[in-house]
Amino acid sequence: MTRLREELRQRRHHREFRIPLPMWTDGQRARLEDLLTAVRDAKPDEKEPTPDEKEPTPAEPDKKALATAVTNLWRAQRKLATTGERPSPRDRQASRYLRTSSEALADAGLIVQDHDGDAFNAGRELEVLVYQESPALTAETVIETVRPSVYLHGRLIQMGQVIVGTPTQPVDGRNDHA
Repeated sequence: MTRLREELRQRRHHREFRIPLPMWTDGQRARLEDLLTAVRDAKPDEKEPTPDEKEPTPAEPDKKALATAVTNLWRAQRKLATTGERPSPRDRQASRYLRTSSEALADAGLIVQDHDGDAFNAGRELEVLVYQESPALTAETVIETVRPSVYLHGRLIQMGQVIVGTPTQPVDGRNDHA
């Protein structure tokens, strides 16, 4: 019955597309079954690679190069933002590219921190280049960021450099508020 079904299935197609049944001897069939069984039951000679061996781990990024690149990006953004005049279409386009690049780096874990206007205290991880007296200030404040702080996945890879404004001290040493 099985043979008849196979023959009828073949007759559904034109003669040119019919596949002839193999004419194997019983010895050939037995040999083929032995080979298939041996392949199925065989154990691989080499060990399975561990998850660590499957994909090579990426190299540690060059933190100094990343910090330099992101600092230059930060400087370019500041330069475009502080022109004081109405930006040209080309400047607006460059600003969009810089903003998109900054967002992509932030998504990858690279954060740039500008300190302009921040309150300053001696415990902050900042390198103070200059203390500058200013009568307009009532507390120590960062008046300019020379180089931003850069963090990679929450770890500081570049310490910021700042100029700190300090309130002016009375010349005679008296407190004006007394």
